[in-house]
Amino acid sequence: MVRALIVDDDLENREIVAENVTRWGHQVETAASGEEAISKFTAAPFDVVVSDIRMGAASGLDVLRRVRGVSPDAIVILMTGYAGSDTAIDAIKAGAFDYVTKPFKYEELRRTIEKALELRKMTRQAKPARAEEARKSLQRLIGRSRPMLEIYKMIARAAETPSSVLLQGESGTGKSLIAQAIHANSPRAEKPFLTVNCSALTETLLESELFGHKKGSFTGATADREGVFKAADGGTLFLDEVGDTSAALQMKLLLAIEEGEIKPVGSNEVFRADVRIISATNKDLKEMVARREMREDLYYRLNVVTIHVPPLRERREDIPLLVEHFVKMCCERMGKATVAVHPEAMEKIQAHDWPGNIRELHHVIESALALSGRPILVADDLQIAGGAKRKGPAAGEEAGPLVTLEEREKEYIQRVLAATRGNRQAAAEILGIDRKTLYRKCLKFGFDVAGEAEETPGSS
Repeated sequence: MVRALIVDDDLENREIVAENVTRWGHQVETAASGEEAISKFTAAPFDVVVSDIRMGAASGLDVLRRVRGVSPDAIVILMTGYAGSDTAIDAIKAGAFDYVTKPFKYEELRRTIEKALELRKMTRQAKPARAEEARKSLQRLIGRSRPMLEIYKMIARAAETPSSVLLQGESGTGKSLIAQAIHANSPRAEKPFLTVNCSALTETLLESELFGHKKGSFTGATADREGVFKAADGGTLFLDEVGDTSAALQMKLLLAIEEGEIKPVGSNEVFRADVRIISATNKDLKEMVARREMREDLYYRLNVVTIHVPPLRERREDIPLLVEHFVKMCCERMGKATVAVHPEAMEKIQAHDWPGNIRELHHVIESALALSGRPILVADDLQIAGGAKRKGPAAGEEAGPLVTLEEREKEYIQRVLAATRGNRQAAAEILGIDRKTLYRKCLKFGFDVAGEAEETPGSS
């Protein structure tokens, strides 16, 4: 039987919640304050704690922290009258499973408890020993908007399971940080977290990177090499831009995920690896399946849990927080005193649509700080290409001629190169590709690449 503790300083609400939870077949005790709840839980831990957030000296957050310290497996669900508030966000980051907003339907609370108990059955009993690293992994994610609150909740839930996770969103939205946070908060946190960018390597080199190779198996294979599947055994493998894999490699990837069987290039040896897969893409994999560009069986293996990462333009309220974070971080790295941001500069930043998302914002702030010697950033310091992006033609205007995707790609790469004043490393970061890929695209579109040479495998 599940033991549940109901905590609320409101007698009527406490009794009604306790009555319902008892009716659902759970053994229930109550506490009229945070202090009483902490005392009861310390004496005999409960499976589930349902607590109000705003109480007396000891709040629901205090109860949450103490409960997590005593029993990390305990499920904590908070009740709040302020949905989406900073307190609710802090609670999710601190490890609460979820929150319900007063007044709530009791069936909603019942589903939340059942979902939490079902999830706990799927989890391993071992918990990450690196609690501080787990906490920091969430702190690296900046944002207090409603979309970010949902991201924090999804991270907490996905971290507990061994299931594959697919992160979908535009380039530069922070998918790699989310992947790291899932790993750091999972039972695999003590094991390796390794990343492979599937768009940065040729098919042969990507297969070698994933599965390893035997000496002489292809040109340049001068020695045996261990792949990341084997190196990440017991841990997590993050496959970035997984939509860029070929059909042949997709089949081998499916076998590795389904069966845990790894076969190095040029070898008949098969070994096993226990690896949790987190993948990311800026493409619509479902559409790729319909076009037969992605194996349907692989899609469903990768897509057990899906987290949609919103573009920056859909969470503009987070922009000031991100600007503050990047200004502080860049100033520390440059050895400068932290500068202020002029209101007109902030207005210019918030008006932009940020096609390169957080990565582009970071670059713009870093570039402005590097070139400005003033104690305050003004609008003219910001190298933002084209200002705010218009959603469509103004009234009375005709839309421009329709062009191919290749022409649109060429035009956008030109814009980014112009915005970065030809700095290809910065442009590649904004575009979400590596420098070698940008070099090849520049050659393809006939852009000036004088003084640059494509790196070959093994070069420094």
